[in-house]
Amino acid sequence: MKKCVLVVAGLTFLWAVPTMAHHSFAAEFDASMPIELKGTLTKMEWLNPHGWIHVDVAQPDGSVVNWAIEVAGPNALMRRGLRQTDFPLGSELTVEGYRAKNGTPTASGESVKFADGTNFFLGATAPQP
Repeated sequence: MKKCVLVVAGLTFLWAVPTMAHHSFAAEFDASMPIELKGTLTKMEWLNPHGWIHVDVAQPDGSVVNWAIEVAGPNALMRRGLRQTDFPLGSELTVEGYRAKNGTPTASGESVKFADGTNFFLGATAPQP
């Protein structure tokens, strides 16, 4: 009996671990700090629970900062008609979103607009008013 209880407890813990890693918008990002980033797409990570795009953004002093922008997961993006191939590396784009609370070059992406005018909704969740 004791062994059965330990097995069930262990399995319950293992099942719960992935859910502990997920976070709400408000836990990491600040809805009062909108940001617009213009730059070059350097990487697309098609991952669950959230994807990531990485964008090189030129600074006024000439330096370049690589921003990591969280986007919805692959399933949500595909339901919107997007595919990983819609994000060719080297594309010039503008991302609108919200800065991370920790001050790093990280943002939650709300939308992306490519140089040809194509515009996609990226957000997994919307900030709460």
